Amino acid sequence: MRSAAIYAAMLLALRIFGKREVGQFTLFDLVLVLLVANAVQPAMTGPDNSLLGGLIIIATLVALNFAVARLDRIPRFHRLFISEPAVIIKDGRFLTDVMDREGLDREEAEMAIREHGLLNVVDVELGVLESDGSISVIGKDTQTRTRTKRRLRRRFRIGR
Repeated sequence: MRSAAIYAAMLLALRIFGKREVGQFTLFDLVLVLLVANAVQPAMTGPDNSLLGGLIIIATLVALNFAVARLDRIPRFHRLFISEPAVIIKDGRFLTDVMDREGLDREEAEMAIREHGLLNVVDVELGVLESDGSISVIGKDTQTRTRTKRRLRRRFRIGR
């Protein structure tokens, strides 16, 4: 039961405080995960330091992860863990209120613009921070959609 509670708390914390793909973890994200793992170990094991206790914890965590992966196939459950896309650039202008809400700074957006072969925000018809953390850019002179990997952001509904 302790392991299940820690697992649920970690899922909730990662959802609330900015989830990222493993390849997008920063150094301080990795340090946090390692320290949390070390810190919660006594909470999961309690006074039990036996091999059997460790095996039960491993089995519990693997079973919970399997169950969550299965539940993730259900659209209603999946929406709990995936944020919606956010329009961050429209008609050559940054939408700074949306960028602030999503935790995206201007330098990151400008880097994405340059990665797509465009020189400036005025060359962009539409820029979208996708739910997977990538930034899609559609230039004014082209309808080609390209994406670049960026950090995942908080929830935002297009057309609010």
